[in-house]
Amino acid sequence: MSTRREFIKQSALFSSGLSFINAMPASIQRAFDIVAPEGTTFLDAEHIVFLMQENRSFDHCFGTLKGVRGFNDPRAMKLKSGMPVWFQTDAHQDIYGPFRLDIENTKVTWMGGLPHSWRDMVGARNDGKMDNWLIAKRPGHKEYRDMPLTMGYFSRADIPFYYALADAFTVCDQHFCSSLTGTSANRSHFWAGAIRENPKDPNSVAHVDNGQINYQDVSWTTYPERLEKANVSWKVYQNELSLPVGLSNPEEDWLANFTDNNLEFYKQYNVRFHKAHYDYMQFELAKLKEGLKSKDLTEDKIEAIKNGIQGIEADIAKYSPEKFEALSEFEKAIHKKAFATNTEDPDHHKLTKMTYVENGEKKTMDVPKGDIFYQFRKDVDEDKLPMVSWLVAPCNFSDHPSAPWFGAWYLSEAIDILTKNPEIWKKTIFILTYDENDGYFDHVAPFVPPLSTDKQMGKVAKGIDTQDEWVTKEQERIRTNKPDSQLASPIGLGYRVPMIIASPWTRGGWVNSEVLDLTSTLQFLEYFIEKKTGKKVIEENISTWRREVCGNMTSVFQPEQDLRNVDLDFVDRDQYLARIMSAREKKVPGGFNKFGQREVLGSKHWTLLSKFPKQEEGIKPSCALPYNLQVNFNVAASKTQLQMDFIVESNQLKNKVYSAPLQVYDMMNQSDQSRGIWDFAVRDREPMDYYWNLVDKYHFDVHGPNGFYRSFKGGSNSLGVYVEFLVDTSLNISIRLKNNSSKSKHIIIKDSLYLKKEEVITLSSQKEVIVKWDYTNVKGWYDIILNCKEDLDWQQQFAGHIENGKASITDPFMASLSK
Repeated sequence: MSTRREFIKQSALFSSGLSFINAMPASIQRAFDIVAPEGTTFLDAEHIVFLMQENRSFDHCFGTLKGVRGFNDPRAMKLKSGMPVWFQTDAHQDIYGPFRLDIENTKVTWMGGLPHSWRDMVGARNDGKMDNWLIAKRPGHKEYRDMPLTMGYFSRADIPFYYALADAFTVCDQHFCSSLTGTSANRSHFWAGAIRENPKDPNSVAHVDNGQINYQDVSWTTYPERLEKANVSWKVYQNELSLPVGLSNPEEDWLANFTDNNLEFYKQYNVRFHKAHYDYMQFELAKLKEGLKSKDLTEDKIEAIKNGIQGIEADIAKYSPEKFEALSEFEKAIHKKAFATNTEDPDHHKLTKMTYVENGEKKTMDVPKGDIFYQFRKDVDEDKLPMVSWLVAPCNFSDHPSAPWFGAWYLSEAIDILTKNPEIWKKTIFILTYDENDGYFDHVAPFVPPLSTDKQMGKVAKGIDTQDEWVTKEQERIRTNKPDSQLASPIGLGYRVPMIIASPWTRGGWVNSEVLDLTSTLQFLEYFIEKKTGKKVIEENISTWRREVCGNMTSVFQPEQDLRNVDLDFVDRDQYLARIMSAREKKVPGGFNKFGQREVLGSKHWTLLSKFPKQEEGIKPSCALPYNLQVNFNVAASKTQLQMDFIVESNQLKNKVYSAPLQVYDMMNQSDQSRGIWDFAVRDREPMDYYWNLVDKYHFDVHGPNGFYRSFKGGSNSLGVYVEFLVDTSLNISIRLKNNSSKSKHIIIKDSLYLKKEEVITLSSQKEVIVKWDYTNVKGWYDIILNCKEDLDWQQQFAGHIENGKASITDPFMASLSK
């Protein structure tokens, strides 16, 4: 166990740090230095350890991290105003962009969180337009109401430990939370794959609010139950539960699990048999009986005490140790494993005072007296760690904005414990993830399903019914008992949140850009357990759409011999927790980046604006992905419609059925009355098409995973040129052009970002030409624009990365876009 002095030194560093970047945290250095035996793969692991922290969006944490799709994203979606999505408008029509939240010189980490529930999550997304963040996520605290805090972000200077971890291992920049909700619905996806009692029944009420789940005895099957039935070892570690056990409010913040173990809310786990809760009820009963002896009680007070006694006595009788022993062996087993607490540590319910110096003055603060990792540490030290483990942190270590950001100590300590014995780490996969984004902005619109009963919303592959992934207006009225409710929305995906996978098979500072969500961890366990044990432990609650669109995380891992090293910054460990404590009295954040629309639209590129955040320069190795996407757009044969053709050809990862999610935006027609957005899920090797009526002028943008982008502009007179854009696994691009008009056309083909090449093709009437360009030297990254000299309205743009089943590099144009 760490000493109190070590705790203070580590916590302070991991929450602040800044100008002292010259030494990598020892826990990361040790983990990075441990390699698995030569020739092994992730399937040789024996332990999977999950830590799900709280309420941070990807841009909020990693928007400035080198190599990820952050603030330098050259293909960020555009708002209906024409401005990039970064530039949000508030209720006063003021425009704000991202600004840095200085964790050391402002009190931001002491200011609490932002709205983060179903209604404001749906409101910020605004039916996919992504233009309502400043209004939907307006701070609830009176003092901060007019601050654009949703646009705030942290940098390496603020949270160096997290950046060092991402540099050492693999970060996922297309990882989304599961639902447009707060904590409990997302954690139910994490542990159970769904949020309905009957997961595949769209008329079964969707539990999108915390209050529908927390201690409500919900009962749909969870994945740990399936593990138990399959005799696969598992355990959930926490210092103490959130069920009342007699802790004071300060003690709960440091010692209880912050209601982050959703298994407490499932009827089948019988949480009220928890011994600490039973002992607490006995204590409360004795206290009430003693209080009844007072001679100063009114009749109403006496009646209230008697009712309290009656209720507690009933609970004591119902949840007695004898009744627990009468449960089935299965029920007792899942209870004990779900609620593993540190009961063997005599101090696990106690705090102690810590003295520190702030501005020359001695001050004190509460810290845990016991070891909040006691049971986890013991199991690791004794080599008794199960195959699947979940860690659940107390509030003050959860990374939740309602608490100061001490959580990096918890993360570091978990890694310290696992790497203390290199033989344990050599067979361990550690996965850090987050449940939701709180109220913090992220620029990537989450992929969502169209409602399969409404053909005007888009299209999904054959056999997919998305009704179980939606809350319709009628269902929302029933759910809320508000007959005038107008809210209707897909349940998810929610916004991007951080995910880092640390293991001997994810070393080297990689970036993974496969679409993942919280149920991807369950899909990973399904695959891993079957390959490891031969047992099929399937989470049947996951919807078909979600299962096909979200990966199973196998793309994250590299064979040990394929790993490459990465230059890492080192972080000094000598700073004090007092640095964060002292920020309590600092000023509130300021320096908000306010912009004018002309300023933004008049800039050559928004990243060149002096007030816009600068993303770290450079590239990282990137994982192979299953998306070889093709999207083409032409006037249909009828000449009265526009036709978009989709095809996905996966060249690797043949361990599941994949559908690629895509979003199509009508950039000419988005308003409160017109949605102008369509969602698609295109299954591997199942071509799909979709049609729009031909109009005088059109402009459609298409967004997909990992910066995949298409843009098609033209009008009713743009009927002459047929284009078919194709990529192949040898990193070549072929552009088939055919002139169907009666006049010659001159087509300008240009890639000014990657290949730095331009070619003019003369197409006489009815002539067909195929142009081939080799993208090997730029690792498959492309951004090609086609223009026609004879038709200035017509333009087609094709951008993205060619996937061929092999590892590559992150977007090199993003690497230096801030220059």
